This record gives sequence, C-alpha cells and structure tokens, in this order.
Amino acid sequence: MRNLLLRRKTMLCVSLAALLVVAAAGAAQATGSMATARTAHTATGLADGTVLVVGGYNAGYLASAEIYNPVTGAFSPTTGNLATARDDHTATLLADGTVLVVGGSNDGTGPLASAEIYNPTTDSFSLTGGLTTARGSHTATVLTDGTVLVVGGSNGTGPLASAEIYNPTTGTWQ
Repeated sequence: MRNLLLRRKTMLCVSLAALLVVAAAGAAQATGSMATARTAHTATGLADGTVLVVGGYNAGYLASAEIYNPVTGAFSPTTGNLATARDDHTATLLADGTVLVVGGSNDGTGPLASAEIYNPTTDSFSLTGGLTTARGSHTATVLTDGTVLVVGGSNGTGPLASAEIYNPTTGTWQ
C-alpha cells in the first residue's frame, strides 16, 4: 500500500479498496475505488489538493493514470496516458506543478531510462530527457534549487550506487 500525507492530517492509502484515513479523527472511511486496480504504482499530491496515481501493474504493465479528488472521493482517468507503461518508478511534484515520472520497469526486459512529465493543466504526459542509467526501485527528491536527485535503485542485475540530477528548466540529466 502506498501512503501519501495530504493536507489537514489526511492520509490517502491508494490500493484496490482505497481508504481515506482521517488522522485527527482516528477513523478510516471508505472512499471511491480506482478505475483500474494496480500495484507498484505511485501516488503524488498535486498543488490543487488532488492526487495523481500513475502506472503500476495489473496482469500487465500499466500506462494509465488517474486523479483522485478528496472532496468528492472519486477517481477519474486522466485524458492522456504515459508513453511507456511502467511500475516501480517514481513520480515527483515539481515547483511548477508538473510531475516528473522516472524510470521503473516494464515487460521484464530490465529497467527503463525514460522519463515523462505530467502536466495537470493539459491532463497529459510528454517525454522529457532520459536517465543516463536505466533504473527502477530508486528514490527521487526535489532539492532546494528545484532540481531532482534520483538515487540508487536497481539496473536489473543488482543495486546501483549511482545518482543523477534532473534539471526541469532544461529537461536534462547530469
């Protein structure tokens, strides 16, 4: 189960039977279900309070994404899909409100080097610069200058010690 801390001490647990946990009240309340059941996906809080659920696996790798609206308790599919289906990736909110989706895996041939940007204004995904080293099961963290540090993970044959930095202004990695 993937957890994401939301505003007002509300936690969204995204799973097949999604639950809305209100920490202040200490009670769990049922909420809407995703349009597509999935595992090994990401859930990223957006600037407007909604949550972007991306990719994952369900009898195949998923290119689909959904938006969870905590006001209505409903999930709705995004208009656009990922260019590359993936699981075990990261999805990181950038300063401009877009989301960087990085790496992961699909089809069992090894990790992905591709990266995509989700734009909530257009509700669509577009490709951006690819990683230098393909990786899945890594971490991604926004740094104070707005760049994104991607660390570790697996290259399909073992763990990685390497790290890369994404520059959202140029769409490139270093």
